[in-house]
Amino acid sequence: VTRFKCGGFALGIRVNHTMCDGTGFTQFTIALAEMARGAHQPSVLPIWQRELLSARNPPRITCNHREFDKDKDMVEWKTITGSIENMIERFFFFGPTDIASLCNLVLNNQVGSETEYTTFELITACLWRCLTKALQLPPEKQFRMGCIVNARARFNPQIPIGYYGNVLAFPVAVSTVEKLCENPFTYAVELIKKAKAEVTEEYMHSLADLLVINGRPLGTVAWSFIASKLSRIGFRKVDFGWGNAVHGGLTGGNAFGELYLMDYENAKNGEEGVLVPLYLPANAMERFAKELDGMLRNPNQAIKSARSQTILKSSL
Repeated sequence: VTRFKCGGFALGIRVNHTMCDGTGFTQFTIALAEMARGAHQPSVLPIWQRELLSARNPPRITCNHREFDKDKDMVEWKTITGSIENMIERFFFFGPTDIASLCNLVLNNQVGSETEYTTFELITACLWRCLTKALQLPPEKQFRMGCIVNARARFNPQIPIGYYGNVLAFPVAVSTVEKLCENPFTYAVELIKKAKAEVTEEYMHSLADLLVINGRPLGTVAWSFIASKLSRIGFRKVDFGWGNAVHGGLTGGNAFGELYLMDYENAKNGEEGVLVPLYLPANAMERFAKELDGMLRNPNQAIKSARSQTILKSSL
């Protein structure tokens, strides 16, 4: 606990991911806060029941899990990305105007009926495209973006409330660098949306079986990034008796290749939006910022804020 002169405080917690996922961790933190306010037990009781996600007997892989493709050209990937000593961190804020700009980019590419997208899909696709250009990857290489998906609601019946173990998957969108850079922005957004939609109850059972059959392999690292939207988890709703948190999430980035989308209020103008901490090699960070600014501040991009709301879903 770090106490500030203003009377506020910051609580830092480190957790082992094998015990719980982000939703489970938030459940624990809320329970801690409730008991700090005088409750005798949590409002949501914890449920173990790990057998709900056990592998089948016999285990069988029935879905395509490209998140476990074998790492290829790892040496070349490390050469391109540089050493950890050369990494710098920056924070990028996506406010309402930025989200509207991304919506407009999609509208400018759409023909016919309009498809709905989430803020996660739009921002992740934007980051994916800008990263591809910033890292100056070879055009023929496949570059992937993983998406953390909470699969609790994709079971029938649903995973019971209070289950705090890992119920997540990280399907990947895959494209060659050339197609990702040359196609309209909608191309990347559709790939992200399609990857998320792959996660079904059968997909989760297949994933559990794969982990058993292949000895719990690690996910693909080379030519990959992965994105997670922490704002849906509810960190900022934790109340230890002083009201909701001003900030809930990571203090900064975690590692190269990992992207976290967090709820954030811009202190300059009070706008609510999404904050993304990013680690990149110094020269790539400069190129990334330039590419991102070009996407969000295109002077030739017509503002269609009214229509943009028709393609934007507030959910993950």
